[in-house]
Amino acid sequence: MSRILITSALPYINGIKHLGNLAGSMLPADVYARFMRARGHEVLYICATDEHGTPAELAAAKAGQDVRTYCDEQHLIQKSAGESFGLSYDWFGRSSSPQNRQLTQMFCEALDRNGLIEERVDKMVFSIDDGRFLPDRYVEGTCPHCGYEKARGDQCDNCGRLLDPTDLKNPYSAVSGSTNLEVRDTRHLYLLQTKVEDRLRAWIASHDNWPHLAKSIANKHLDEGLIDRGITRDLAWGVPVTKDGQPRPGFENKVFYVWFDAPIEYIAATREFFDAKGKPDGWQTWWRLDQGAEDVSYVEFMGKDNVAFHTVSFPATILGSGEPWKMVDTLKAFNWLNWYGGKFSTSMNRGVFMDQALELLPADYWRWYLIANSPESSDSSFTWEQFQATINKDLNDVLGNFVNRITKFTEGKLGGGVPEGGEAGPIEEKLYGDVAEQLAEATEALETMEMRKAAQAVRRIWVLGNEYLQEAAPWTAIKTDPARAGVIVRHALNLVRLNAVLAQPFMPFSAEKIAATVGASLPLAWPSTDIRAELDKLVTGQTVAAGEILFSKVEDEKVAEWTQRFGGADA
Repeated sequence: MSRILITSALPYINGIKHLGNLAGSMLPADVYARFMRARGHEVLYICATDEHGTPAELAAAKAGQDVRTYCDEQHLIQKSAGESFGLSYDWFGRSSSPQNRQLTQMFCEALDRNGLIEERVDKMVFSIDDGRFLPDRYVEGTCPHCGYEKARGDQCDNCGRLLDPTDLKNPYSAVSGSTNLEVRDTRHLYLLQTKVEDRLRAWIASHDNWPHLAKSIANKHLDEGLIDRGITRDLAWGVPVTKDGQPRPGFENKVFYVWFDAPIEYIAATREFFDAKGKPDGWQTWWRLDQGAEDVSYVEFMGKDNVAFHTVSFPATILGSGEPWKMVDTLKAFNWLNWYGGKFSTSMNRGVFMDQALELLPADYWRWYLIANSPESSDSSFTWEQFQATINKDLNDVLGNFVNRITKFTEGKLGGGVPEGGEAGPIEEKLYGDVAEQLAEATEALETMEMRKAAQAVRRIWVLGNEYLQEAAPWTAIKTDPARAGVIVRHALNLVRLNAVLAQPFMPFSAEKIAATVGASLPLAWPSTDIRAELDKLVTGQTVAAGEILFSKVEDEKVAEWTQRFGGADA
C-alpha cells in the first residue's frame, strides 16, 4: 500500500464553477482518488477555495457584503456543489484560513533569509476613475506578443505568455472599462526566481513521467526567459506581509499576491484537516521529507492555464525556502473544455454551471460524459448533441440495458436468486480473456491518469456483457438445459458486480445502485487479474432485484429546451 497525496487546482471563490472547471481538475482528480482507494492505497485528496485577490473584493462589494462574509457564504456553496457531484475530498479548505496565513508568511521569511526576496519600487497601473491600483488580471489590453486584444495583465489566454500589466498595448480597466489609467510608483516584494532557475530546470528535467502537455508548458516558460515576480499587492483582503513575525515596515497596507499564497494552501489545507482531527502534527508526515513524507507520491491535477504557476512560481518558492518540503511527482494537466468552440459565459448565456447541471440530470450523467470526453490531447467542445448521444448510447443502451436485462430475467425465471455454478464453456472462456484484456487496459490507463482511454476500456467491458448475453442466450437455454442457463446467468450477474466495481471511480452514485441489484455493497476492491475468480464472487442464493431504471434517455425535446436556455451552436 502506498501513500498518495492528490490536489486539484483551487476553484476561485468568485461564483459557482462551470463544467469546464470540473472537467479540467476536480473531477479527474476525484476519479483518480477513488481508483487509488479501490486499489488499497492510503489516499489524501485535498482541495480548497482560493479566496484572496481583487475579484473577491469586487464581488463582495457588488453583493453588498463585507468580503469575509461573502467568502464564508461562497465557500459553503462550492463545498456543497462538490459534494453533490460526488467529489470525495478528504478536506475542502480555505486559503483565508489561519493555517495558510501562517505558512505563507513563513515561506516569505524563509525566502528572505535566503536572499531571494527583494524590495523594489515598482510601476503599477492606477485607475484614476476607480481610485485604486489595478492588479494584473484587472488590466486588459492587446498582447504585445500575439496581438490578442483581450489579454490580461498577468497572462495572455491566446498565446499563453506570462505578462506584466505595463506590457499591454491600449490598456484599460477591467473593473470599469476606463482608459483613464496612469502608471504610479509603489513598493513591492519580488521573488527572485532567476536565482533558482538552474534548480528549477534540473527539477523539471527530472520528471520524465509528466504528461507531455505539462512538461511542454513548463519548458516553454523557462525557455522564454524566467523573470522575477512581484509577490505583494496594494489590497486590503489577503495575507498580511510580515518580517520577523511583525508587520513589514512600508507594507502595512499591502497583502501577498493571490498566486503566491494560493498554492501554499495545498499544505495549509492538509494542516486544516489534521487540526480538525486533533492531530496537529499529522500534516507534516505528508509534506515534510524530514517527518516521513519521503514515501508519499504527490499528484497535481489542473487546467493548462495553471501549469506555469505550478511548475515555475510555486516550485521556486519551495526550492528557495531551502527546507525539506515534498514536491509534486506527477502533474496532470488538461486542455480546455469549451462550449461549442467558445468560452463558457454566464453573461452571454453560454454553458452550464455545476449547480444548474444538477437541476437537469443526476451527477453521474455529467461525470461520465466529462470523463469519457476528457480534454486531454487537445481542447474539446461540449455540444448538447454529443452529450445526448453519449448518455443514450453508453449509459442507457449499453450499461443500463445489460444490468436491467439480466437482473429482470433472474427475477422472472430463476426466483430472484444467484444460481449455482457449473462448468464454464467455450463462450465463458472467451469472456474471461476479453474482459481481462479490457480490465488491464482500464487499470493501466487509470494508473497513468489517461481518463478518456480508461473510460473507453470500461465501456468495452459493458459491451462484452451485452454480447455475452446475446450469444449465450439464457432465455433459450433455460427451456432445454436449466443447468447451462444457471452457468450463463451466474456469469452475467457477476459481470453486473464487476461493472459496479469499475463504475466506482467514474459514477459513484450509480455504482451503488448497480451493486445493490446483485446484493453487493460498496466500496469493493478493484478487480484482480484473475477474471475467472472475479466472475464467481457472488454467493449462491444471493438475492437479485432489478430495482429502478438506472439511466433515462435524453430526449430531443429536452435538448431543444436546454439549447434555448443555455445556448448552443447559434449562441
